[in-house]
Amino acid sequence: MPRSKSRKSQRSPAPAPTISSPPSREPLLRRIPWLPVAITLIVLITAAFTVPSVRDAVTLGDVNEAHLETPAAYLALGPLSSILDTLTLLTVGQHIAVGLWIIGTFVLVRVLLARRGTSIRREAIAAVVFLVLLVGTYAFGALVPRPMARLAVTDLVGVLAVDFHAHTKYSHDGRPGWTEDDVRDWYRSAGYDVVYITDHRSFEGAERGVAANPPQAGQGTMIFQGLEAFYRGEHVNILSAGRRYKGLTTDDLKDVDGQSLMLANLVQVSAPVIIETIPGNLSRVPTPADSGGGVTAIEIVDGSPRGLSQTRRDRARIIKLADSLNLAYVTGTDNHGWGRTAPGWTLLRIPGWRGMGGDSLSRRIEDILRRGRRESTRTVERRVADGTTPLSLALAGPLVAWRMLTTLGPDERVMWLVWTWALVAIARGLRRYRIQPSATA
Repeated sequence: MPRSKSRKSQRSPAPAPTISSPPSREPLLRRIPWLPVAITLIVLITAAFTVPSVRDAVTLGDVNEAHLETPAAYLALGPLSSILDTLTLLTVGQHIAVGLWIIGTFVLVRVLLARRGTSIRREAIAAVVFLVLLVGTYAFGALVPRPMARLAVTDLVGVLAVDFHAHTKYSHDGRPGWTEDDVRDWYRSAGYDVVYITDHRSFEGAERGVAANPPQAGQGTMIFQGLEAFYRGEHVNILSAGRRYKGLTTDDLKDVDGQSLMLANLVQVSAPVIIETIPGNLSRVPTPADSGGGVTAIEIVDGSPRGLSQTRRDRARIIKLADSLNLAYVTGTDNHGWGRTAPGWTLLRIPGWRGMGGDSLSRRIEDILRRGRRESTRTVERRVADGTTPLSLALAGPLVAWRMLTTLGPDERVMWLVWTWALVAIARGLRRYRIQPSATA
C-alpha cells in the first residue's frame, strides 16, 4: 500500500500587528489641577491682608519689642509647620468645630466623586484613610519633635522673655520621659531666656534644671524653681518655692499653708510671688485683702487647650480683675511635654540682665513683678482666629484657615507654593509612569 502522507498540524495564523491609536486627550478643563490653582490664588490673595503673627495679649495691638522668627528647618516643612502650629493653638471649641468642618468637607468631596461611580468597599477604604490621616496629624503634632517658631526680641540689652508655667515628668501629669533637659531645649527653641518649672507636688525637675543652668544669664535658657499648688481652692504657681521660700505648703506640697504664707508676707518687699493660673474660677482669686495675702500676678495666656479657651473667652474679665487688684499679667505655656508650639511670652525690661547669675536674676524678676505689678510686664501671644462666639465657632473652618494664611511671612508663602506644585509634579509623574496592564495574546 502506498504510504500515506502525514497530516500537517493545523496552526492558527499569527495575528497581524496592530497600531493602537493614541489615547484621546482629556478636555482642557479636566486637565487643570484646580485644587493647587485654588491654593495658589488664596496664598497670593491673603498676602494683601497680612498681619503680624504675634500681638499684645492685653491690648491686642502690635508689638514693637519682638517678632516671630521661622528658622530654615521650620520653613522646609512648608504648610505642615503652619498647620500644626495652628491646630496646637486652638481652643477646645475650635478643635471640635474645625474637626466638623474637615469631616463635612470630606463627605462633600466623596458625594461629588460618587457621581462617577463608586462602591461600599471604596467608600469604606476612603473613610478609614481619612480618619487615619486626621488622627495621625494630631498625633504627629503632639508627639513628634519638629522645628519651632521662636520669638526674637529686638532689644537684646534690656528685654528678656520669660515663661512662668512649665512641667516635667516629675509632675503627676507630665509626659513620661520629659526631663529638665527637654524643657530647656523646648524653651530655647521657642525663644525664651528664662522658664520656671512649676511641677505639682515635686521640686525634683526644677532642682535638676537649676543645677545645670549656664554660669550666666544670656548664655542659654535659664531654669528657675517654682511649684504649682492649691491656694484657697485655686491652682497657683509659687515662684522660688522650695528654694528661697521654704515651708509655704503642706508637707505633701499639695496646698499652700495659710499661716506660713501670712508670716512670709509680713515683709512686703520680700513676699513670695504667687500667680493665679488658668483655667480657674475668677470669682475666687485670692486677693491682697485676704488674710495671708493674695496673688501677685495672673495668667493672661495659658497654653493648655482649656486654658486657651478661658483666657480668650474671659480676656476682658481677666483684664478688669488685674486692673482692680493691680496684678501683673504673665503668660504660661503650661507645657507638659506635648506639642511644639509656644502660645505666648512674658517680656520684662531688666537692663544688664545678661551676665547676671541665676539667683540674682530670679530675685530681680520676682522683685519687678512684686513692685511693678500691672505695669511690670508686656505679654505677647500668637495671633489666631477668634473662637469665643457662636458665630465664630460656626465659621471656624474658613476663619481659622484665613487667620493662618494672613499671618504667613513672605518665606512661608513661597514654601507653600513650592510644596503645592511639587506635590502636583510628583502626582503627575507617578501617573505617567505607572505600570499599565499587559495585553493578552
